[in-house]
Order: sequence, then C-alpha cells, then structure tokens
Amino acid sequence: MILNIFTDIHNKLLEHMSGGAAHITELILIAAAYLGIFAILGLLLVWLERRVAGFFQLRLGPNRVGPFGLFQTIADALKLVSKELTGTVKADSMLYRTAPYFVITTALMALSLIPFSHEIQAFDINIGVFFLISVSSVGVLGIFLAGWASNNKYSLIGGMRTGIQMISYELSVGMAIVTMTVLAGTLQISEIIEIQKDGWLIWKGHIPAIIAFMIFMIAGTAESNRTPFDLVEAESELGAGFHTEYSGMNFAYYFLAEFVNMFIIASVAVILFFGGWLSPFGITDTIPFAGLFWFTVKVIGVIFIFMWFRWTFPRFRIDQLLTLEWKYLLPVNMVNIVLMALIVWLGLTL
Repeated sequence: MILNIFTDIHNKLLEHMSGGAAHITELILIAAAYLGIFAILGLLLVWLERRVAGFFQLRLGPNRVGPFGLFQTIADALKLVSKELTGTVKADSMLYRTAPYFVITTALMALSLIPFSHEIQAFDINIGVFFLISVSSVGVLGIFLAGWASNNKYSLIGGMRTGIQMISYELSVGMAIVTMTVLAGTLQISEIIEIQKDGWLIWKGHIPAIIAFMIFMIAGTAESNRTPFDLVEAESELGAGFHTEYSGMNFAYYFLAEFVNMFIIASVAVILFFGGWLSPFGITDTIPFAGLFWFTVKVIGVIFIFMWFRWTFPRFRIDQLLTLEWKYLLPVNMVNIVLMALIVWLGLTL
C-alpha cells in the first residue's frame, strides 16, 4: 500500500515535468517529510518523557493542555519560537551561531538511514552501519563548539566533558555494533533486518549478543548525554552546561536533538538485536503498516528503558564515568568480539 502511494506520486510528477526535475522534486519532498518527522518525534518524546517521569514519581505529569497533556509540548515549542535569541558579547559569534546546526543536521542525516518499515527508508546503502556511526560522531562537534564559543566557564567545562565522554563511549558503542555486524555478515541495514526473518540476532548470537546489547544500552545512554551520564549538562553543577548561553530556538535545537538522538539509538538497538520492522511472531507482514507498527512498538520499548535509567540512577562522578568505560566496558567488549567471531567461524549461530 505504502509502495503504491510512492509510485503514484512518482507517476504524477512525471506527467507534469521531466525525469530530472521529478527526481529533484522527490528529494525535496522526502527532505520535507523527514523534517516533519524530526519535529513530531521531538514533541512526542518530550511528552512521553514527562509522562514516564510522572509515573516513576507517582504523579500524573502534564495533563492540562490538551487531552492527556498532549498539547503541552506544542505550547512549549511556541514559547521557545517566540523568545528572543540572546547571546553574549564575549562569544565567538560565528561558532556560537553555527554550533546548533551541527547537532541538528547530523541527527537528521542519521535519521534518514533508519528504516521505519520495508518501504519507508530514505537512504539505504551497503555501508549503512558505518555511515551511521560516522555521521553520529560529527554531532559531538556541535556540543563541543557550543561550550567553547559561548566563552562561559560553565559552558566550557560542559564542552570539555563532552570530548572526554563521547570519545570514551563511542568506542563501546562502535564495538558493540561491530560485534553484531560480525554476526550479520553485512553493513547494509536492510540486509541486517532481512536475515532476522528466522530469528532475532540477540538470540542467534547466544551470550555474546546479549552482552553486546547490554553494553550498547549503557554506552548509548552515555552517547545521548542522558542521566546517569549527563555530566555534559549537569544542571546542579553547571547551570545548563554547554547550552547555558543559548535561548529561544537555538536552545530548542539542542533540546530536540537530544530526544531524536535517543530515538536513533533505540532504533539502532531494534535493528541490530530485535529484527527491526519484522513481526516478533515470525510471520510475514502482509497487513499495511504492520512493519511500521512493530518497529514503533519495539522502539518505544527501548526508549522506555532509557527513561527508566534516567529516573532510577543518580548521576555518576567523572572518575566513575571513565572507570566504567576504560576498566570494564572496553575490555569486556574486546573479549566479546573475539567470542562472537569464534561462534560465527565455528558455525554455532542458531
């Protein structure tokens, strides 16, 4: 059904313009659609975060603006849009203004690789996993530049912590992903999902796959700067950390990107470990939007775990954060990759 809609749009465009013009128009439409998805995802995840926080803290959460408080985040967005874009005279103007776009652009590029269903994926290449890791790494520059360019001591400390934290935990995220690509035998995201039709990779890979999932969830939480790894912001210590000097939409870009990055990390976990859009019951999805439904349900489940972390664990100290990565996660990851390679070489996968 979805594929038919895309085909109809393509045919309609060809009726009114040349092939090249139709292709450019389709790219513009896809970009506009993903910008819409980006904005809607951010609003919904902020609302979900507040409801989950209310659940864990034995309160209701937002419930006044709209049904179940659904319009609360829209009201917040309108407030941020209407606020003045302030700054400091001591800031490095060019870097200060450019930094938010690094974060928002890289998050949008990473989102384009995520397959919401068999038909809905903007960008599918044979090195998809490698491209996803590369693009995600660039987003760190936006946070680092914000801390440096603001010329504020709290922002600078937040930016310095960014470099330490991201460089450290990118290793564990990358090695957990490599562990699963060794099992899958491909870097193309659509192929990784297709090979799970007879069973999810988290079960095919035995204990090393389960270990890789646990490490990915811990390191992914750190990569998205969420509690208990939110030393980059650390409101009780640094005011607002790297975005202390940002207001209005520039602040909203960082706020939005954090939640979209959480969605991307959760999506990667679903793709690598839980079969992506595939039904958990091992049946072929013939119902329209069934793939989109299962993908959404799985991603929400993983996002709930991230939110569970936030409202359960206290913030780490910087020495604890680095000790966890360099003394525990990294060595376990290295041994785990070797174990997974042995399982694949010996043909012991399920």
